[in-house]
Amino acid sequence: MRKLASVFGGTLLLTLAVAFLVRDAAATRQGATAVNDSLIAPTLTPSDSAALKGPRQPIFFRHDIHAGQYKINCQYCHYSVSVSSEPGIPSMGTCMNCHLVIGGTDSTAQREIAKVREAYNTSTPVEWNRVYFLARHAHFPHMRHINVMGPNACATCHGDVTRAPQVFKVNNVNNMGFCINCHLERNVSRDCSVCHY
Repeated sequence: MRKLASVFGGTLLLTLAVAFLVRDAAATRQGATAVNDSLIAPTLTPSDSAALKGPRQPIFFRHDIHAGQYKINCQYCHYSVSVSSEPGIPSMGTCMNCHLVIGGTDSTAQREIAKVREAYNTSTPVEWNRVYFLARHAHFPHMRHINVMGPNACATCHGDVTRAPQVFKVNNVNNMGFCINCHLERNVSRDCSVCHY
């Protein structure tokens, strides 16, 4: 029985390999080339983060790797942003959905992922350093902006995090002029009570 299973498995693998080779050969003959649209994040270490803009974080979380290179949508990690005024910091459980099996490709990534796993296994919250602070008298309901502008609305205020190894304050969201200009461009309400309540 084992011999039959190994013969069948080997035949199946061989058939799949031939099918892929034939498909690739046909694509090459038609002049089609594979296009890799992913960004390749530069190799950095946590010590490099001191030279980067923005606050240094307890875990060197790379948005350029997660959102840029691997194309993970913002809302996968910041899952409450479409229903809450706050975007929400992802729980370690969200991180562990992937990092239960992904351990990192180099020693730097492995060390940082080990910190994530340790925090998860010991139920210790990670004390992230806040990047954006909004004045107490102003309100910015994230869900309204995401629901109206779509899932890529984040870049309007936060910039292109797909290319940012470390998140930093791109726009001065405490400057009312930034918000007013955005509302003017989109022809939406500029009534004071929209943001000040």
